[in-house]
Amino acid sequence: MKTIIVTGSVGTGKTGLSKKISKKLNFQYLDVNEIIKKYNIPEGYDKKRKSKIIDVSKLNKALIKEISNFKRIIKNNKQIPIKNSKIKNDKKIKNGIIIDSHLSHYLPTKYVDLCIVAKCNLKVLEKRLKKRKYSVKKIRENLDAEIFGVCLNEAKENNHEVIVLDTSKGIKTTINSLLQEIKALK
Repeated sequence: MKTIIVTGSVGTGKTGLSKKISKKLNFQYLDVNEIIKKYNIPEGYDKKRKSKIIDVSKLNKALIKEISNFKRIIKNNKQIPIKNSKIKNDKKIKNGIIIDSHLSHYLPTKYVDLCIVAKCNLKVLEKRLKKRKYSVKKIRENLDAEIFGVCLNEAKENNHEVIVLDTSKGIKTTINSLLQEIKALK
């Protein structure tokens, strides 16, 4: 059972990529926003940025709990109980879990087999963020994060095995080679 995290600046295509990988490889997709709600992790709200304030250590504990639950369920080859997890029980899932979040790279490496970092051309990223109706300041902040490679650098600093994927032209163009790399993981 593999655990793959998908990180990157806001708007780089993490969610589309994560969902595509999970479907192609029969991995469970785990949306960190759902975990944040489930475990009541927000510590407040940043009005200036219009976003929740997240304690990463609390988030990591919740994610580790979800990963452990998932592994236990897979090990016991049981259906997944809906009440105890955000993981769906529509069929037995045996291959792994994909965690989608720009905060996922903070997870300790012992819980992660691979970290995929989504990157994007700045002009494409700016269009995506404008489409979300972000403020000029929030767009600038996210473009700066992409320019400086914040998620990539932090993933490397945390010693994750990293694959960088450019999503500027969408995910179809690079998904097949990525899937082969994931399947080759031991």
